[in-house]
Amino acid sequence: MAQRSIGIIMNGVTGRMGYRQHLVRSVLALRDAGGVRLRSGERVQLRPMLVGRDAGKLAELANRHDIADWTTDLDTALGDDQWEIYADFLVTNARAVALRRAIAAGKAVYTEKPTAETAYEALELAGLARRAGVPNGVVHDKLYLPGMRKLARLVDSGFFGRILSVRGEFGYWVFEGDLQPAQRPSWNYRAEDGGGIVVDMFPHWNYLLENLFGEIRSVYARAVTHIPTRFDETGAPYPATADDAAYAVFEFESGAIAQLNSSWAVRVNRGELVEFQVDGTHGSAVAGLFGCRIQSRDMTPYPTWNPDLAETHDYTADWSEVPDNTVFDNGFKTQWEQFIRHVVDGEPHPYDLLSGASGVRLAEAGLESSRTGTRVDLPELIVPELAQADGVAQ
Repeated sequence: MAQRSIGIIMNGVTGRMGYRQHLVRSVLALRDAGGVRLRSGERVQLRPMLVGRDAGKLAELANRHDIADWTTDLDTALGDDQWEIYADFLVTNARAVALRRAIAAGKAVYTEKPTAETAYEALELAGLARRAGVPNGVVHDKLYLPGMRKLARLVDSGFFGRILSVRGEFGYWVFEGDLQPAQRPSWNYRAEDGGGIVVDMFPHWNYLLENLFGEIRSVYARAVTHIPTRFDETGAPYPATADDAAYAVFEFESGAIAQLNSSWAVRVNRGELVEFQVDGTHGSAVAGLFGCRIQSRDMTPYPTWNPDLAETHDYTADWSEVPDNTVFDNGFKTQWEQFIRHVVDGEPHPYDLLSGASGVRLAEAGLESSRTGTRVDLPELIVPELAQADGVAQ
C-alpha cells in the first residue's frame, strides 16, 4: 500500500527558529525517520514546501536538504490543494496577515507565537479558524523541555502538597553589538518591529504557568529598557525602543503567586538560563531546561539566621536530582508529531489559536500594567463575533 504524504507550507524557514527547530530538527528529522506514526500503525510522510522572499536562500536550502518544492509566491502555494498545512515562522508583525490568508484558503495552520500583535487580533484569528473548521495549533515547546516535564510529573503526583509560590529567573547578557556581536537580531529591540521581551517571553510564561499550576487571574509587571542604544547587524547604532527586561508578579486562581524576572541585560549566576523554584507545603523543586532538583518536607534543613557567624552549611547539598526515567525527544519535534496526528487522525490538541491568544493577552496585560503602575485582572477569554461569513473579519 502506498504511504500517505502530507504537504506542509513552511513560511519563514530562512530565519533562525524556522530553520533550526522547525525545518531541520522537526519536519526533516521526521521525514528522514519515515514519517509520523498514526494510531493505526501506519505512517504519514511529511513533504515540505519552503516559502520566503529570498529565492536564492530558498533554493540553497532546498538543495542542501533534498527538498523538491520552494516558492516566493505564498498565494500560489495556498491555492494548491496538495499543501494541507500552513506553518508560520515569520516575524510577529507579519504573522496575522499570513494566518488569515491561510485560514481563508482552508489550510490547517500551525504557528509560532505570539500569534498576533494584539490580544483582540489573536482572538480574531482563533474565531476565524473555529468558523472555518480548520485544525490549528500554536507552538508550546517549553512544556516539552526535560526539566519542565519532570516538574509536571511532580505536580501531577502531588509531591508539593499545596503549592504556595513559584519564583522564576530567565535571561542572559545580550551583547550590545559593539564589543561583541549581539546574540539576538536587532528587531528584537525595536518596538515598531514587534520586539520586546514582554511580547517575546510572556506568551511562554502563560502556557507554562497555566499548564503546570492553573489559570492566571492577574498580573503586575514593570517593563524597562536597560540598554538604550544597541548596534545592528551592520554595526550601526540604533535606539532600543523595546523593553529588554520585565519584572512580574502573577496570581493564580488557587491563590498561589508566581514572581518572574525576564532579562536580556543580566549576567547568569545559576545552573541554567532559566530556572523555576516551586515551593509547596510538602516539598520544593528547582527546575531548568534539563535538570530538576527536589527537597521534601522531611529532608528540609533547619536554617537559623545569625549574621555574626559565617555560614558553614552547604544548602545546595540538601537537594536531590530527579532522574530522567525516560528519553526526552526534541520538544519542537514532539509537538509537530502531535499536530500531524491531530490533522490526520483528529487526536485532541489543546494548544490551539485560543491558547495562543491567551499568551498574547498576558503580554498585553503586562505592558498595560507597566504603563499604568497597576495590577491588571485577567477575565475569561471570549472569542469576538466576526463581521463576515466568508472567513475573513472586517
